[in-house]
Amino acid sequence: MAGSYFDGKVVLVTGGTGSFGNRFVARVIKDHNPEKVVVFSRDELKQSEMAKRITDPRVRFLLGDIRDLPRLRRAFHDVDVVVHAAALKQVPALEYNPFEAVQTNIIGAENIINAAIDESVERVIALSTDKAVNPTNLYGATKLCFEKLFVAGNNYAGGTKTRFSCVRYGNVVGSRGSVVPLFLEKRRGGVLPITHKDMTRFWITLDQSVDMVFYAANEMRGGEIFVPKIPSMKILDLAKAIAPDCRLEFVGVRPGEKLHEALLTDEESGRTVDAGNCFVIKPQVHWWPIGNWNGSKAVPTGFRYTSDANDTWLTTKDITAMVDAVS
Repeated sequence: MAGSYFDGKVVLVTGGTGSFGNRFVARVIKDHNPEKVVVFSRDELKQSEMAKRITDPRVRFLLGDIRDLPRLRRAFHDVDVVVHAAALKQVPALEYNPFEAVQTNIIGAENIINAAIDESVERVIALSTDKAVNPTNLYGATKLCFEKLFVAGNNYAGGTKTRFSCVRYGNVVGSRGSVVPLFLEKRRGGVLPITHKDMTRFWITLDQSVDMVFYAANEMRGGEIFVPKIPSMKILDLAKAIAPDCRLEFVGVRPGEKLHEALLTDEESGRTVDAGNCFVIKPQVHWWPIGNWNGSKAVPTGFRYTSDANDTWLTTKDITAMVDAVS
């Protein structure tokens, strides 16, 4: 990509051995020209396995935990851009272990912000989720705090060069712990568990999520939340695509789970613009001229972006193709 922000930069990815991190590192090496890419994560086995798949000499691996601020400061030294993907995100586990969720998703976010400012990192793009919008579970609540921290991080950065923005998107097709691997496993037994027949979700591929981070890094001024325009799917259509011959067992909505997800609320519409491929939620406190964001148009007052009222839907055929690509 000519003129990419990542060209010639030292890039660090927290949680870099996860589903997103693996795809991001492969893509940034292939499509851009970074000086160095640092994978920062806790699991030495996953790092070893990733190093066997990605052998480019520009890729380095650092062990560490985002809960450890001194380690982050050392890791961020001479880094130009941080993509923050590390998180605890399994809803049932976090409901049972709430303090651990707070330590990683909230205190860890504060550590990222402080380390980035202290080490003069230019840009930080933090990955959020639709669960942060009107949260009904602890994971979503920690991600709401997470977004607030990263937007406000620009206030703390003051006159320094460090700027923070977020990317907020829906369920990633085939990511670890998601519904696709679950259904692929359960279909061997002939029965798929369905929470509710009317449930809908936003869906995004790993490549689309990576593309959104590339876009945000190039376009951000600081404090924006980037929301990609992505299709919705019905949970019943997913079941039909993965296992058309399986019996469906309706098990009920899990604690903290929604029937439909939202990526943008009507309360946010007053500071949201349509940038074509995405919506951009501008910060409430501006440290750059308020105007129209890069010439984009404001969305209508009261606009909401929800999975059940989307204007783009995946068919069973679309879903099958996406699942086949990751299974």
